[in-house]
Amino acid sequence: MINAHGGELINKILDFENLHDVKEKAKDFYNLEISNRLVSDCEMIANGSFSPLNGFMNKTEALSVIENMTLTNGLVWSIPILLNVSEEHFTTIKNGENLALFDKFQRLIAILYNADKFDLDLDKYCQSVFKTTDDKHAGVAMVKSSGNKFVSGEIKLVNRPVREDIELKYFLDPSETRNIIKEKGWKTISAFQTRNPIHRAHEYLIKCVVEQLDGVLIHPLVGETKSDDIPANVRMKCYETLIDNYFNKANVYLSVLPATMNYAGPREAVHHAIIRQNYGCTHIIIGRDHAGVGNYYGTYEAQELIETVKDKLEIKAINFEHTFFCKKCNNLASSKTCPHNSENHLILSGTKVRDMLRAGEIPPEEFTRSEIAEILIEWSKQG
Repeated sequence: MINAHGGELINKILDFENLHDVKEKAKDFYNLEISNRLVSDCEMIANGSFSPLNGFMNKTEALSVIENMTLTNGLVWSIPILLNVSEEHFTTIKNGENLALFDKFQRLIAILYNADKFDLDLDKYCQSVFKTTDDKHAGVAMVKSSGNKFVSGEIKLVNRPVREDIELKYFLDPSETRNIIKEKGWKTISAFQTRNPIHRAHEYLIKCVVEQLDGVLIHPLVGETKSDDIPANVRMKCYETLIDNYFNKANVYLSVLPATMNYAGPREAVHHAIIRQNYGCTHIIIGRDHAGVGNYYGTYEAQELIETVKDKLEIKAINFEHTFFCKKCNNLASSKTCPHNSENHLILSGTKVRDMLRAGEIPPEEFTRSEIAEILIEWSKQG
């Protein structure tokens, strides 16, 4: 099976035997309430999704990622994993002390050991990672609104995040997906990353890959996304319906990724690839404008960036041309397979589906399966 990034799948989940002692000690630690995004990052670090990280980055590591897209040991890494704190907490926290990290429900999520405080130039961060400092960019807005004060340190996970609206059976750690892959006897597995309902173009890509490999892990991101993205529980109904009716279940598997979106386009494509390598995938599908937002990135810029680091990653990208529905072909196609002019092409995208729903329009069959359209229309009526 493919190695975890860096060779070892990290496990920073607290053993049950030590749970009581740690909780007792935590009463004397500095208490810090963290955002949903940071709660998600704690779990992603602890369960090995962010291997080889074992905690939140310090300044040296963060700058290496920002400037060079590598960890200080030379391993490819594209998105800084940082614990931001307010000015008040930054002033109060002492270097070297331990922090008890709580969620908004006042549940103890993790312990951060040996805190180290630092700040960063956020414009430099954003320009390098997002290729813009424009506050209208969702990722830039998130970074800048969180402030430039940070605390680093190794962590131990005490409690999982609260799960809402999605069945627990879909939340599998990298060690668990690796076991499932072994049980299925799959040697070649591609991840399919999405934050949208699967439309017809996505279905086409997945089925093309199933023809080539042993299986596809449909792995939707269900952590925090933009407010106008379709909620995760609605998307899960769409994925389940599609798999039940239009896929051979022997060759696809549905699990969720409890990560948050950064909307970092090319850099996030690399990030998603590393995460899926940790989950045991040998390949990842990279299509048009992977993890993009607005018009900040070129159509195939994510594919181009991954190409530059392909020899430094074990996971391989499967790149696809822009896919559309051709009225003359009466089928899904790309520029490689379709001979007809663009006026015959229906461009499919999650953004267009969301725009139709907001306008009260039913997405046509060429865009999405009728069963999926019904789920989305029902959701849009409730909003």
